[in-house]
Amino acid sequence: MKAASSPPRLSREASRLQTRTHLLAAAKRLFVERGFGATSLRDIASEAGYTQGAFYSNFASKEELFVELMRERSTTQVTDIARALSDPSASAEDILNALEIWAQTLDAEPEWSVLGVEFKLQGRRSPVFAAASEELLNAHRDGLAWCITQIFARMKKVPPESPAVLAASFMGLSQGLALQRTLLAEAPIGRMIMMFLRGLLAAAPPVR
Repeated sequence: MKAASSPPRLSREASRLQTRTHLLAAAKRLFVERGFGATSLRDIASEAGYTQGAFYSNFASKEELFVELMRERSTTQVTDIARALSDPSASAEDILNALEIWAQTLDAEPEWSVLGVEFKLQGRRSPVFAAASEELLNAHRDGLAWCITQIFARMKKVPPESPAVLAASFMGLSQGLALQRTLLAEAPIGRMIMMFLRGLLAAAPPVR
């Protein structure tokens, strides 16, 4: 009988990426549960099963980790919306149905909206953090604005406001609903965003 072979050892780079992924996941859990200010760098390392040295091998600070966590989320969200728009032959209803599927991921992971609130508040509290926070939030707004521009163009409708203003409004709606989860048993963030989007599209005049 052959002995079970041991799994292949990870390369140094693969190991570093795995550690980084685990640290980000641990920070996400703790920031949601305790808040950014109440979570220490040591807490994150311990939650992920690493030493503080492993933390510093991947991130210079807790603030840098938070920015990277939210940057990855922003990239994923904008990419997912763009994917829903990627089929040039899709009908208007096909696009909306694809966006409905995307919106379900927001309802499945409401903690991201909670983190969005925490991220924005930390930017207001800390001058050191403010620049990085504002840069990322502006980039996220611009990414969403591009998606909104594409959605209205594909529907052959005129946006009622600038796409940047609409993007900021949807970001505020998401964060506001996240805060309501402390009062309500369920705040369906994705569903409400799609309800408002469909309403805006229905009321928007056609492109002439």
